[in-house]
Amino acid sequence: MNRALRLGSRGSRLALAQSEGVAELLRTRGHPVDVITILTPGDHRLPGSPLGDGVFVTAIEAAMTAGEIDLAVHSAKDLALKPTPGLLIGAFPERGDARDALVTARGGGSLSTLVRGAEVGTDSARRRSFLLRQRGDLSVIPMVGNVDRRLARLDAGQGAAILLAAAGIDRLGLGDRIDQRLEPELMAPAPAQGALAVQCRVDDQPLLDLLAQIDDRSVRLAVLAERAVLDSIGATCGSPIGALATQVGSRLHLLAAAVRPDGARSHTVRLEGGATEDDAMRLGAEAGRELAAVVEFPR
Repeated sequence: MNRALRLGSRGSRLALAQSEGVAELLRTRGHPVDVITILTPGDHRLPGSPLGDGVFVTAIEAAMTAGEIDLAVHSAKDLALKPTPGLLIGAFPERGDARDALVTARGGGSLSTLVRGAEVGTDSARRRSFLLRQRGDLSVIPMVGNVDRRLARLDAGQGAAILLAAAGIDRLGLGDRIDQRLEPELMAPAPAQGALAVQCRVDDQPLLDLLAQIDDRSVRLAVLAERAVLDSIGATCGSPIGALATQVGSRLHLLAAAVRPDGARSHTVRLEGGATEDDAMRLGAEAGRELAAVVEFPR
């Protein structure tokens, strides 16, 4: 394949960093890539408005379907659970840190050292619920916007700390702002958090063959298992459910957890299974069913 590839991306600094990272992987294999910025509904939503499934990818998928771009790089956790007809994920490159991160206003703090009643900002119902499970005395405040905007609001005195995805901070070269990387047992990450999904049209076989060269099979299995937790019980990316799968040799290990929105009750599942795509989806579905049977949560 010798054509120049058109890669559609959101215009945020993080989205462009993610897209350029994948573009460089393809360029090093001899394929020119042009990154094209596309405005999405999620980029201009009003503060406090709900964050629905696929809000950041709809416009990009439409451009791909129309043939205006050839591929796109998404945060895998933002993709709707049901695939868009005519499109598929050609590659899951190497994954970033899947954990959530605590950034404090003064630096050097941790979840345990925040003073009673401290205000912690987040745009995630999942993070809010898991935070209250650990520290019910804290005050959670809404904190929307991209990573740079949230950090700026924290630096301007809005809250004592914020919760963000560690991978996003790392990809912006701001990892030194992180005070604590929260272990999955403490705050189960969003399914597919830290993973990137490279999407293209199903009928573009030359591009699919190229993307296969940058696909990380262990990441693909983990994403399938984690998202199957949500899919099996009709939950969404906004539900207070977390999951993280890791491949160890020929086995796949899955941690999944659900918590009530008020943090009053939670349940954690740990399962192990084979390392095929079918195994991964069965493992996630089994974990989801157990969570649903123990913890009621909004869908």
